Amino acid sequence: MAFWGGSAAGGWSHGHYQMGGRPSSNLKRSVDGWDDEELGRVYDHSVVRRLLPYLKPYKRHVVVTLASMLLFAGASYTQPFLVGLAIERFIGSGNLMGVTLIGVALLGLALVGWASQYVQQASTAYMGHNVLLSLRTQMFDHIQKLSLGFIDRNEVGRIMSRVQNDVTVLQELLTTGALTILADFVGLALVIFFLLYQDVELGLITFTVVPFLVIALAIWQARARQAFVRVRQAIAIVNANLQENVSGVRVIQSLSREDENIRRFDRLNADNWSANVEAGRLSAAVLPTVELLVAVATALVIVVGGIRVLNGDVEVAAGVGTIVAFALYVQRFFDPVRDLVLQYTQLQRAMAGGQRIFEVLDTKPEIVDAPDAVELPDIRGEVRFDHVHFEYVPDVEVLHDIDLRVSPGDTIALVGPTGAGKSTLTSLVARFYDVTGGRLLVDGTDIRQIERRSLARRLGIVLQDPFLFSGTVRDNVRYGRLEATDEEVEAAARAVGAHDFIKRLPERYETVLHERGLNLSVGQRQLISFARAILADPRILILDEATANVDTVTEATIQKALKRLLKGRTSFVIAHRLSTIRGADRVMVLDQGRIVETGTHAQLLARDGLYARLYRMTYEEGQAVTPGGDGHGPAGEPSPQPAT
Repeated sequence: MAFWGGSAAGGWSHGHYQMGGRPSSNLKRSVDGWDDEELGRVYDHSVVRRLLPYLKPYKRHVVVTLASMLLFAGASYTQPFLVGLAIERFIGSGNLMGVTLIGVALLGLALVGWASQYVQQASTAYMGHNVLLSLRTQMFDHIQKLSLGFIDRNEVGRIMSRVQNDVTVLQELLTTGALTILADFVGLALVIFFLLYQDVELGLITFTVVPFLVIALAIWQARARQAFVRVRQAIAIVNANLQENVSGVRVIQSLSREDENIRRFDRLNADNWSANVEAGRLSAAVLPTVELLVAVATALVIVVGGIRVLNGDVEVAAGVGTIVAFALYVQRFFDPVRDLVLQYTQLQRAMAGGQRIFEVLDTKPEIVDAPDAVELPDIRGEVRFDHVHFEYVPDVEVLHDIDLRVSPGDTIALVGPTGAGKSTLTSLVARFYDVTGGRLLVDGTDIRQIERRSLARRLGIVLQDPFLFSGTVRDNVRYGRLEATDEEVEAAARAVGAHDFIKRLPERYETVLHERGLNLSVGQRQLISFARAILADPRILILDEATANVDTVTEATIQKALKRLLKGRTSFVIAHRLSTIRGADRVMVLDQGRIVETGTHAQLLARDGLYARLYRMTYEEGQAVTPGGDGHGPAGEPSPQPAT
């Protein structure tokens, strides 16, 4: 389906389910229950289980990584044992050869550790980045297929956070964190083994500090979780306020709100500062506690071991060797503890991020092809609303018993007050949503029985806010039909009057457009969107207030383009300009989700109903008209915008 003009949100009313409107942002949060500020558990088996299939293509790398990690751990944690052995067996007895062999062995272990650590980190990085490549691609592909109802319930920024922030957090875990944590546990096991192997009694004395460590970490964990949640909440509020102020800077400056907004931002920033300072204090407290326990354990080893040597319970050389090895192993014992403390928050964030990622991937598209859906090779463009009802949420109906038949090639103008349901009606034609009652048929076939891609290739939309993508002018015109030749692109631009301004651009059709095409005027962007539609040649066309934001001169050019664009196509036009209404085959007047009037412009004026009241209110109560007309045709159309 081609979005010739802009985002799908164009033209909808905002608020708490106005007629024709979509859910408000407050309701969005409650629908899906996403909570970006929550931290996950330190270990979430469901997340790990879901990640394992992504590692299957890299089984060989997993084996190599684990082997390298074990080899590195073995080489690293064997060194203190050799140092103690050298003191105990060779230095005390003056055995130079033995000391030399120990030195060579230590050097060899260092080289083995260097090589194994390189292989381990390189292999982990390869696996991690490939898994994240697959995961991010899968998320992008899945989000592209989700229905607009999902977008309605979740702000774009939150969806972006899933693809960017959550995937990045998971990437950090997969590329560095997971292996570090696994290596820490292996290291702890090796340290315990060597300590007990060398001296069971001294080893048990060393472990007496462990209960105090567990208690300290338990207290820290309870307070740290709350502190880190507060940090995430505070920075989320700061970022939201910053984004809002940058996006609304024109309104802010026009209303002189700079000083008030700065004061408000200062308050939010101060809350963020306070949260981070508290978290920093907690982080600063835990590591010195660990260091204190290291010192206590080392002191116990030296005192108890020294007493045993002085009492003659062990030989001096053997006792000194054991004491040195134990002192080194005590340091090694607490190294993994330090790492695990530092990895604590990353683990929580990664598990929470993984959970949110899989929530998105588990979300099923609401609009899917039926098992027996048919592909339409071509369509004539007949559209029938057969007693259609529609609601965005249960029991809040926004369209009521719409019964309408549109013949192929007809142009239907849709008018009515804000929130009457005009954009909702056209959204059903585009099958952004499925009807909740009745049937919507295209060429006699229920739209739910037509393959979505088949329908999309024959339907185009031009919206009020033209949306252009990063790339050249030519790329944007060709967006809906990639196989079009350069000649066809230029012919489409000529047909809608866009060629003249394009050839004045610095690089003509190769001019690179800025984000959303902001280096062009609104009218120029809209002409490019019309050129897209002409090039793609849809059989059904939806214009959602496509001329609302352009000036009178540009509108005259666009009206000429519209005549070419609408010719021979079934068109639904949410009318904004009187000239568009007058040129329609029929005008449908909607109010509170119902069709209340239908007919031509002249017939509806003669009926003196809602349409006539809207017309008089907009065009006849003291409104200025453009020079050179009588106030009733394109040349004399009033410049103010009608309330449609």
